Amino acid sequence: MSATGSGYDLSVTTFSPDGRVFQVEYAAKAIEKSGTAIGIRCADGIVLGVEKAITSRMILNESTRRIYTVGIHNGIAISGFAADARQIVNRGREEATSYKSYYAGPIPGNVLANRLAGFIHLHTLYWYYRPFGCAVLIGSYNPQGEPELYQIDPSGVCHGYYAAVIGKNKEAAKSELEKIDFSTYTCKEAVKEIARIIYKLHDESKDKDFTIEMTWACNDSKKKHVRVPADLLQEAVDKAKEMKAKEEQDSDDDDDDDDDAPPAKPSK
Repeated sequence: MSATGSGYDLSVTTFSPDGRVFQVEYAAKAIEKSGTAIGIRCADGIVLGVEKAITSRMILNESTRRIYTVGIHNGIAISGFAADARQIVNRGREEATSYKSYYAGPIPGNVLANRLAGFIHLHTLYWYYRPFGCAVLIGSYNPQGEPELYQIDPSGVCHGYYAAVIGKNKEAAKSELEKIDFSTYTCKEAVKEIARIIYKLHDESKDKDFTIEMTWACNDSKKKHVRVPADLLQEAVDKAKEMKAKEEQDSDDDDDDDDDAPPAKPSK
């Protein structure tokens, strides 16, 4: 079967003979071209970080947000088409307001994630919709005082994670995160780890300049979703830059050693 749509990608309601919905797959491709977004569920909270490309030096940094607050304890990090993601954020805020008016309390992370997953899935069921060209990470503190992290894909699939990555460099970032013991990891450690991973995987020869946007909901923030303090974020960025420079220097030294090595003697 051909990897192209071959006429089966004209509508989101059409399955190909081998059971694929091409428009959903195309939406996933759009996410792979967007900045990396990482979420880590720690022992004392949740941390969200996003690589935010600088498309123009004239754009105000505050106007290109990639992480939004939904309710008091919930944050949504996005990767993909920002305009599409704003509709998901707006729907999330409507759900949070509706839940609070009915139950007189903040919406739990799992309820918010399931409701948004249903909303996103709805856009894969009718021909007059198209899938959202974005994926989202939802970080939250539930009413029981436990951190939660969820990922929702353009298909509407929603899963809970200890750590999740969306956007470009997803697989490489996952490999880095798999080395972490999340049962003892703190939010302050996660801030530094997210910055390290984003800077390590950023290719200066191909990718645009960027800034890092980072938020958390933890004991230090009284379990509210807020931005990571500027001094802590700057410390993490400086450390990440230092580690990347050191790795590049070590790599250059290894290359020089290989060049200086004497040629192997021919075998008799």
